[in-house]
Amino acid sequence: MRKAVLAACILAVCVLAAITHTLGGNNDFHEAFEALGLALIGICIVGRSWCSLYIGGRKKAEIVDRGPYSISRNPLYVFSFIGAFGMGAQTGSVVMAGLFAIIAFLVFYATVRREEDWLKATFGPVYERYLASTPRFWPDFRRWRDLETLEIRPVLFLTTLRDGLAFLLVIPLFEALEHAQDVGWVHAMFTLP
Repeated sequence: MRKAVLAACILAVCVLAAITHTLGGNNDFHEAFEALGLALIGICIVGRSWCSLYIGGRKKAEIVDRGPYSISRNPLYVFSFIGAFGMGAQTGSVVMAGLFAIIAFLVFYATVRREEDWLKATFGPVYERYLASTPRFWPDFRRWRDLETLEIRPVLFLTTLRDGLAFLLVIPLFEALEHAQDVGWVHAMFTLP
């Protein structure tokens, strides 16, 4: 359900992107903002994959509280918010980038609340202590703790990596929309900063 809602939201925002144009057109800011977005998508892919090294195969078996999970209860989602902003930045619009990030936050926030309820019911006081000491999203780097060794499940890491690559799909999509606007096939109805 979460993926369907997210896909519907992204589709709606893509339609909005198709009928809008960025303030100033294809200027240096537009191109630099797209480049920033690409860098953020890269950070998202690497960050999500890094998180999967720690939680892959353990999510429902134990409370993972080391590595990125020692500084945020939901680092995988934090990297997804970063990636969503980067996706929206591919339009060259700060407004669209923010809209992508807000939609991702709203969709994932509901998921996080359901996961927290399940974790409370399953792990009780152990999860309650983790809940009380570790921020939901914004990382607290002072809390960093790691493991000496890490047992990983390569198939889960590769699955997360593959899933993360989907963030890159907006690049050709928005470039095609931009080209369609430039040649007059699609007409912008709004201008966004």
